Amino acid sequence: MRDTLRTPPKLAPDTLRVIPLGGLGDIGRNMTSFEINGELMFIDCGVLFPSEEHPGVDLILPGLHLIEDRMDEVQALVLTHGHEDHIGGIPYLLRRRGNLPIYGSKLTLALVRAKLREHRLRDLDLREVAEGDRVTVGEFELEFLAVNHSIPDALAVVMRTKAGTVLHTGDFKMDQLPLDHRLTDLRGFAKLGEEGVDLFMVDSTNAETAGFTGHERDIEPAMERVFANAKKKLIVACFASHVHRVQQVMDAAVRHQRKVVYVGRSMVRNMTVARELGFLKVPENTLIDLKQIDNYPEDQVVIISTGSQGEPLSALSRISSHEHPVITAGAGDVVLLASSLIPGNENSVYRVINGLAGNGVDVVHRGNAMVHVSGHASAGELLYCYNLLTPRNVLPVHGEVRHLIANAKLAVATGVPEANVFAVEDGAVLDLPVGGPARVVGQLDCSYIFVDGLTEGEVSDTELTDRKILGEEGMISVVTVVSFRARRLVSGPDIHARGFAEGDAVFDAVRPELIAAIEKALADGVEDTFQLQQLVRRTIGRWVNNNFRRRPMILPIVVAS
Repeated sequence: MRDTLRTPPKLAPDTLRVIPLGGLGDIGRNMTSFEINGELMFIDCGVLFPSEEHPGVDLILPGLHLIEDRMDEVQALVLTHGHEDHIGGIPYLLRRRGNLPIYGSKLTLALVRAKLREHRLRDLDLREVAEGDRVTVGEFELEFLAVNHSIPDALAVVMRTKAGTVLHTGDFKMDQLPLDHRLTDLRGFAKLGEEGVDLFMVDSTNAETAGFTGHERDIEPAMERVFANAKKKLIVACFASHVHRVQQVMDAAVRHQRKVVYVGRSMVRNMTVARELGFLKVPENTLIDLKQIDNYPEDQVVIISTGSQGEPLSALSRISSHEHPVITAGAGDVVLLASSLIPGNENSVYRVINGLAGNGVDVVHRGNAMVHVSGHASAGELLYCYNLLTPRNVLPVHGEVRHLIANAKLAVATGVPEANVFAVEDGAVLDLPVGGPARVVGQLDCSYIFVDGLTEGEVSDTELTDRKILGEEGMISVVTVVSFRARRLVSGPDIHARGFAEGDAVFDAVRPELIAAIEKALADGVEDTFQLQQLVRRTIGRWVNNNFRRRPMILPIVVAS
């Protein structure tokens, strides 16, 4: 799957060029660029949430650097649904092209509008579409099909061009008993199969999972047991955009005569939007404000919280570490994690679970109860789609490497030629000519763009390495004053440590060796503070490694008087 960087050739007329800018190799930052006859189109623009390998990073963006010098050629951004890994990067895209037309469903655009308002972005060109709609934007004729997912109003995108027809599923599954009665449009898929699909871009997240993904309704018995057995405080944590799950909790709360309170800014924002648009039905006198929670006994309230992925600043994480300003959780309370575990978040989630369990909380999660079903199609559903569509070329999307490869094998098993199935990585350049098979013609550097506070793209891999060293090994600072004229040490070295297991007194053993090294360098005619700093770093580093088997960050400061 790995490929070396190589510049693609000039794009031929009437040939469609497809470049994944994110989402291939990660569960996040989903975005794809399409180009034909000098015009560009994007599908989705999401973010990836950082792991422990990215200390201090807030968000990770798609490869926007690959297209930022061509933003004037972009005809539109098309959105499949309203999850953060598909819409979270839009504010950063609009900073590069403020008047970009954005197509999406009613709920998706409402969530985008609320997000952009927080980023103080105005004068937006948001264009609402629904299943069955067709629009033509420059060289691209778009059609939208309903698909079922863990958020309402999700769409698959059909893109017809002079080069051929592309079907991008977005995130989808084939739940035959959806809570909102909105089925994946298999009739529309079948019609496309008869018409001919030249490139099938299909969700890979559950490609390793055999059979069919369970129904959303399947979790209701387990959820009912949790509500029935909870005698004190009940907290349900789920994704802030999982409207279906919140509806199920809301309905259970009514049956068990509990009030509902949202906790977490994104939860409040998204559920307010969903309710206003009619996607969430809130029975009268059910929802209360967080400020009112102390007015009710613990067994008469259910808290719906963010933080199901162990995010450090989320409501649930703060509750587990006793840092939330209002809510506590202790012995006899119940926390229900009603979500799947996104790969890469395992340590964060288990840290929260252990913190809650250590406080005496009963934690119910997918590992010990049927309290969540995935929003993604499993292998059986993917096979069904391949046989229904008989695509000429397949590009698995949305998944880690293992998911993409598993999805590619499913395509081959149904008869798609192996040469026409592309389990590639972000930045791969795929050309689809008229009448001919697709082929990979290049590989671009689609490396991460880190967002750290108000800065974007300024954090390098070197700086991340420094942060990890600081967090894991600590820091040693050494301050020395020298006189180059007198060729002598004036003061110091003063050695101090932060995050290092030993106290400063331990450095008394190395100080004579360090003084001798500095004085020798001065006697030999060294008159460069940088050279002396390197000498100090090597001397201290070698001593610490030999005596403690540690590699802290060493900050030498040499001042010439």
